[in-house]
Amino acid sequence: MFVLDSHCDTPSQIHRLRDMGIWNDHAHVDFPKMKKGGVDGAFFALYVPPCLGPAESTSYALELLSDTMDTLDRYPDMAVLARNRAEAEAAKSNGRTAVFLGLENGSAIQKSLPLLRQFYRSGVRYMTLAHSAHNEICDSCAPDKPRWGGLSPFGREVVKEMNRLGMLVDVSHISDAAFYDVLECSEAPVVATHSCCRALAGHKRNMSDEMIKALAANGGVIQINFYPVFLDDGFAARLDASGIETRGDSVEAEFIKDPADPAKRAAWYAVMDELEALERPSYRRIADHIDHAVSIAGADHVGLGSDFDGIAVTPEGMEDVSLFRRILDELRHRGYRESDIEKIAGLNFLNLLR
Repeated sequence: MFVLDSHCDTPSQIHRLRDMGIWNDHAHVDFPKMKKGGVDGAFFALYVPPCLGPAESTSYALELLSDTMDTLDRYPDMAVLARNRAEAEAAKSNGRTAVFLGLENGSAIQKSLPLLRQFYRSGVRYMTLAHSAHNEICDSCAPDKPRWGGLSPFGREVVKEMNRLGMLVDVSHISDAAFYDVLECSEAPVVATHSCCRALAGHKRNMSDEMIKALAANGGVIQINFYPVFLDDGFAARLDASGIETRGDSVEAEFIKDPADPAKRAAWYAVMDELEALERPSYRRIADHIDHAVSIAGADHVGLGSDFDGIAVTPEGMEDVSLFRRILDELRHRGYRESDIEKIAGLNFLNLLR
């Protein structure tokens, strides 16, 4: 089977000087870990922070794109850019990891369809329409007050152009109203590349049963996120009570400013260790969300989108991508048919890359 992780924020870490060709400490993803975990391909998301202005957003996304391509040029025997299913399967047959590209946060295209087309030409095969703030395309799920009440007029143009190009529309992070607007507007299946089930954890980033049903009826997939906050309300409460996240934000910000500084890197790693020391949900909680999504949508509409390298802490037993096989083994333990495991492992998402 082809095992695919539909969302990891590894380009941000490459930008922070990670060497992808070696086994890194305090790193969720690098090529040796992917190989050990049996992950044949992954979408590397070019994450654009919502605090950046329009021109800065585009510039930063292009820097991440260049960093990622530089890495692939540096390690051609380990990984290769994939733009479709055939290229990904060819990479696997040649013993290399397939690296797909996603763009996380449509602010990077500013208000320009030509910029959207240029990112597609550069290999980007999905775009997450928004992140934790509203933009010119649509409302995010994060702010309390809407800006557009769903998709903006420009956002409708974006969805139609993405359909024409063959670029997948990613509805993770967007508001419920924007989600339903996308389904109404899109002529092609859409995806939630890294989301969980609201019935099991109440975070508004997660999807309700009604949303999951609608996504499946549209022909799309929900890819289960590994972030403990989205998996388990109890962990979210423990994290909030610990105060680590608030304190860690400033430490991480200093590290991002100067990733070459050993002291700043060590300080951020210390925060990661503190987070890992908290009581965390087991990796089996990921399988609980898979179970629930399958019960709602069927095995044809569920997959895996870890959010590795974009989350500071992972479930217990899923500390990095080298442990990815544990999820598939857990599904076997729960009685899933091998054909359904193959779908969840990657086939469902690959089938949309037409």
